[in-house]
Amino acid sequence: MTEVAMARLYELMIILYALSIVLYFIDYLYKNLKARRVAFWFVSIVWIMQILFLVLFIIETKRFPVLSLFEGVFFYAWLLTTLSIVLHCIARVDLPVFFINVLSFVFVTIHLFAPDTATQIVGESLVSEMLLIHISFAIVSYAAFSLSFVFSILYLILYRILKQKKLTSLWSRLPNLQQMSKWISYSNLVGVPLLLISLLLGLEWAMMSLEGLSVFDVKIISSFIVSVVYLVILLLHRKGKLVGVTFAWVQIYLFLLVVINFFLGSKLSNFHLWV
Repeated sequence: MTEVAMARLYELMIILYALSIVLYFIDYLYKNLKARRVAFWFVSIVWIMQILFLVLFIIETKRFPVLSLFEGVFFYAWLLTTLSIVLHCIARVDLPVFFINVLSFVFVTIHLFAPDTATQIVGESLVSEMLLIHISFAIVSYAAFSLSFVFSILYLILYRILKQKKLTSLWSRLPNLQQMSKWISYSNLVGVPLLLISLLLGLEWAMMSLEGLSVFDVKIISSFIVSVVYLVILLLHRKGKLVGVTFAWVQIYLFLLVVINFFLGSKLSNFHLWV
């Protein structure tokens, strides 16, 4: 398939994704079941098209597409789309699905306009299964933290509405506070171990593959600090010492810390090649 055809196909995917978000919004405002069904099928088509792009890339390069920021953004967007479909089919939560699709749409469009850094990826001599697993696990953990971030925001919104006794039919379709708290906790239970495993594999790969590596590198230190803080917060929550609104706010701040660490930490690092 030519590059022009691929570009047109990608633009079609973005159009379908935008239409699905609009239809999800219409359904949420007016409880339009037909709009929700069409929106779900549009998202499903987008998901299949994303898989097609991933498969074509794997066939062309004979590797999984995570070795550059350009590739990682697309894989992250696909994970978010997958999460939205799972939530739609299993949990049947409307507003979280809408926000996750909006977040995924943002990264899909970023991928469209971002420069392709394929020529700047890790050299073939340094590529290994360990590196691919390290990056893949990290991106999956970011997707889990994104889910926690979305539910934390909705938790705070619903808590404020209930506190002010302004609950209307528009907000009644939100999951209750207990359900959202469980989703936040489940997201952390998935994200924290994956992030820790990813960091350990990445450090092991770097020590075996890169000469002159310092364990005091900014990226290494900041990443382990983020993972340890997430672990401590999760343990405090499981013991009942950090719950409710405080737990939701902490999740929001931690996700913002993850974003800052990802972009700023990579720029300040002396060895991190995924930039």
